[in-house]
Amino acid sequence: MNEDQLNQIGQIVELIQFNRIVILVLGLFLLFFLSRSLYQIAENLGNRFNNKRLLILQVTTILSFSLYILGIPLLVYSSLKPPKELLLALGGSIAVAVGFAIKDIVASFVSGIVMLFDRPAQVGDRITVGDTYGEIKSIGLRAVRLTTLDDNVVTIPNTRLISEQVSSGNYGALDMMVVVNFHTALGVNIDRVSEILHEVVVTSRYVYLSKPVVVTVKECEIAMKLALKFSVKSYVLDVRYEKAFETDIVTRASEVFLNESIERP
Repeated sequence: MNEDQLNQIGQIVELIQFNRIVILVLGLFLLFFLSRSLYQIAENLGNRFNNKRLLILQVTTILSFSLYILGIPLLVYSSLKPPKELLLALGGSIAVAVGFAIKDIVASFVSGIVMLFDRPAQVGDRITVGDTYGEIKSIGLRAVRLTTLDDNVVTIPNTRLISEQVSSGNYGALDMMVVVNFHTALGVNIDRVSEILHEVVVTSRYVYLSKPVVVTVKECEIAMKLALKFSVKSYVLDVRYEKAFETDIVTRASEVFLNESIERP
């Protein structure tokens, strides 16, 4: 080894001191704790100020990213205090080695930053990625966490939301369109069925009446027989009530159909 290499090794050994490593580890735990606390506070504020829930979660995501991006380099530098010469000497080698080892993680990290600006999806959105549908609960450094309607937590790498087609039902809004389909026999009174469905929707406690309620009808085939398909397009006031809204409409409409002897296929 030449003199420069020996000097670098000596500087590295000097950095690896017990008290410095302890400070670094404690600092990393503190960053993690602060990030989790931010999300917990955001959840509580979102439940308290429901109309601002999505905005609060979106701001929290930006703050969490900033905490990691700025906090980790400052923590490493302040706790280990490496000399500038050592930083320059090791920077290139470490960058190449780490780049090959964690290229997928780095790609997801960069994708997460891109998502903050391009915003293909936001915290609180109901999205479909591939065969997975659910609400975004958090956007992390590496992955997005969705909660499906079955209350399963699905982790999706950030790169998928950048490279694949993503369908968002509400795109940053609390309300979202919900389409509920009903089928009847061909001989029913179309105007009456449309009137029933419209009345059932507008009287639901979950409906968002600031947006229109539309009922469309077309012929379709069910069990090799022609039938009528009524599609009710309306908006739920909060995406969290999506399935409750759908259940409410189907239950009450079915009761009216039964009472008025409206024939089903």
